[in-house]
Amino acid sequence: MNFKELGLNKPIVRAISELGFKTPTRVQEQTIPIIIEKRNVIVSSQTGTGKTAAFVLPILQNLFDRQDASKKGKKIRALIVSPTRELAQQLFENCKQFSKYTNIRTGIVYGGISLEPQKEVLRKGVDILIATPGRLLDLHKQDAVHLDFVETLVLDEADLMLDMGFIDDISKIEYLCPKEKQQLLFSATMPPKVVELAKSILDHPVKIEVTPTASTVKEIAQMLYYVPKPKKIALCLHLLRNTIKGSVIIFRRTKFGVDKLEKMLLKNGYSVASIHGDKSQHSRLEVLQKFKNSEIAILIATDVASRGIDIKNVDAVINFDVPNLPETYVHRIGRTGRAGEKGIAYTFCAADEKNHIASIQKLTQKKLDVVEEHPYLLDPEATPEVHKKKGSKYKKGRKSEASKKKKKRWY
Repeated sequence: MNFKELGLNKPIVRAISELGFKTPTRVQEQTIPIIIEKRNVIVSSQTGTGKTAAFVLPILQNLFDRQDASKKGKKIRALIVSPTRELAQQLFENCKQFSKYTNIRTGIVYGGISLEPQKEVLRKGVDILIATPGRLLDLHKQDAVHLDFVETLVLDEADLMLDMGFIDDISKIEYLCPKEKQQLLFSATMPPKVVELAKSILDHPVKIEVTPTASTVKEIAQMLYYVPKPKKIALCLHLLRNTIKGSVIIFRRTKFGVDKLEKMLLKNGYSVASIHGDKSQHSRLEVLQKFKNSEIAILIATDVASRGIDIKNVDAVINFDVPNLPETYVHRIGRTGRAGEKGIAYTFCAADEKNHIASIQKLTQKKLDVVEEHPYLLDPEATPEVHKKKGSKYKKGRKSEASKKKKKRWY
């Protein structure tokens, strides 16, 4: 099957062909015809399977059939809500590429930058608006954006949206759009909270599950290293020197952890940069561009960025901290092995993270390959309880000793 057979017109097919896409992916093949029919859809499909084109292409097709020839005074007819700035920017670029030979205009609004340029874009008029929830609602409060003519509402990466606490914002946005509209919900995983959201806002949706939640990309080798927490940086340096080559993304749980690791790798001469929530939007986009252009070899990021990185040929992913949600693990390792390519993921597990590994293996239905030959092995007997007891005993003793010395504090 080709894209033309899915019901897309020549200008859209021409743009797709120029981008090098010859045949639709499974999620595109199953989803595009249904969206063209203006039906509600809920789609569960793993990252890297072509979800963006699965909803952007049919939206363009539906708008093209009844597009406004003028560039001014356009009304927002399709609204795509995205959880992060990076994902929003990625969607914006895709929309512009796919609509190259049409008169359809796309706009984007997100936080972290000045409101005025975004207000100007809205004043000129757009057919498709891509937005992060907070900035969209801010603009609406200022009467700068109007959603009265929205025909299609898309919630992209719905599971991440809920993880980030946007449930109330989503409800407000859905309410601000017309009652009669097409609604599309796309998610990499389908946890109960996403199912509940879908039931609350989607009317009789067609359900499409292309890749089961429990599966991960087969081409990704998944290596597990048990290591004491204080030795994780040493293990990271050891693997970068002796095993891991090429472009690497390292995921850490906290912004502090990202900054700490970045300083250590820079100190050891590695070409590295980082992105997390405290970085400015300009800085984050600049770092991502440098990583895409191979100007830096290592990118360190928090989980918020794990789905905002659409970069081909990432050779390896390192889970420096084991994620506490198994779905997050799937998103992280999905940064390598994109579109059927081979990739490898390394996970560092300390004693207090072992229970997370069990959850990951249960979800993925795959046992991670344990690497037993490395210089920083974790004591097999080590447990969080043992460390906790040792720590509490030590602190109790020092506190007792300090209490004997008046006017002195123990640090």
